[in-house]
Amino acid sequence: MTDNQDQKYAYYSKVAWAIYALLALILAVVLVLFVAQDNEERFFYGFMTVAGAYVFRPTDRFFSKLIFKYTGVSQATEKE
Repeated sequence: MTDNQDQKYAYYSKVAWAIYALLALILAVVLVLFVAQDNEERFFYGFMTVAGAYVFRPTDRFFSKLIFKYTGVSQATEKE
């Protein structure tokens, strides 16, 4: 694999993580602003949504499949 493909994969991986983080943040904001009814629920939804997004984050294998599916760039295989 060329260095150009490695750089593209690194870029697409960063973009995928940025999109995932942005979606988790948007979900937390929606829950805090529109669903929560008091301060206790606002704290819970704000904190636990982000914590849940961290705990249940996707694996690199999952992101690799999606990056290959949408861009055609695959992750470099390690040679020993």
